[in-house]
Amino acid sequence: MGIFDKFKSQARNRGKQGSDTAEQKINEKTGGKYEDQVDTGQQRAEGTLGMDRDRDRDRPEQP
Repeated sequence: MGIFDKFKSQARNRGKQGSDTAEQKINEKTGGKYEDQVDTGQQRAEGTLGMDRDRDRDRPEQP
């Protein structure tokens, strides 16, 4: 794995953590009332930014 691949991986992981944290805080503030809408929005944002969880699960780790 090259140095740029490591940076890309680290940035993706930080982005997912930020996205998860934002989702959690929004659900706390709204009492979970809009949980489905927030989850859908998070998935769309991650997909647009190339952080699609389903795609990453299917992709094997690069040596």
